[in-house]
Amino acid sequence: MTQSPPTAFDIADMTWPPPPYQPPVPPVTAADGVRRFDGITYATTPGYRPRLLDVQVPAGEGPFPAVVWIHGGGWLDGDRRYPPPTVPAPLLHGTVLAAGLALVSIDYRHSLEAPFPAQLHDVKAAIRYVRAFAGDLGIDPDRIGVWGESAGGHLAALAGLVGPADAMDGVALEGTHGVGSGETGVLAVVDWYGVSDLVALASHPMPPMPSGVEFPDPYEALLGASAAERPDLARAASPVTYAEGSTPPPPFLLVHGTRDGLVPYSQSEVLAAALQGAGGEVTLQPVDGADHIFLGSPDIASIVEESVAFLARHLGAGV
Repeated sequence: MTQSPPTAFDIADMTWPPPPYQPPVPPVTAADGVRRFDGITYATTPGYRPRLLDVQVPAGEGPFPAVVWIHGGGWLDGDRRYPPPTVPAPLLHGTVLAAGLALVSIDYRHSLEAPFPAQLHDVKAAIRYVRAFAGDLGIDPDRIGVWGESAGGHLAALAGLVGPADAMDGVALEGTHGVGSGETGVLAVVDWYGVSDLVALASHPMPPMPSGVEFPDPYEALLGASAAERPDLARAASPVTYAEGSTPPPPFLLVHGTRDGLVPYSQSEVLAAALQGAGGEVTLQPVDGADHIFLGSPDIASIVEESVAFLARHLGAGV
């Protein structure tokens, strides 16, 4: 049977190219009163998958301060829905919500989809989106913080330090994806074992991969070249580059395992020193004996609780 062509009404409703973002989906309210907005398209770019975010909002009137969670995975992997395997999602999500904070979990383009600064552009786009639709989401647009682990910690630090005036070879680091314009500053940053200086890290050997496993070098994939080949880009992708120029930087909590074999503990020490030099409030919290993703730590719950308490204090949760 021949299908009828679209009617004039159908054609009028179609847009091309597709819109750069979608409005929030209707929330689902759980029995405990928590509202969930799942799979919101906060940015689209032709040729790439849509970037999605999820929002969980505590029960109550609000508006609530919000934490933007940025997953890790070496900029090559990862998913907004899943924290590292050492940190159960119910623990992370439940602790945030119990503190009176909304949780915004975001995806971003991986490095083999698009090299840096695409990842930072996406984080900035997500923050702009949350502010633009804060009323629909039940979020206070003036009380937003960021929290990331590993690659996400690196992006959280950049989000806290890079402003509209910062550029890389003439390319704005703010980006214009999604909503396109608007304030992207944040009030607080929690950075779990993130990279802070890609130039210094270039000499640090990567842990050996198991036999038969092929995994690209995450730093070369992020930059599209080695740090030696693109030292300018490596500096532009390093949070320490912007720490002393931020006036003043937002409060930072840096949490890092002292035996991290993937991202050395010294990376957080360097960032802490730069932030202190800029007059910023920074807390460097070592996790004694722990490897990457806090492997070997006997008390993950306390690390989560202390991170959430830091965010709740600086975002004014409960006020």
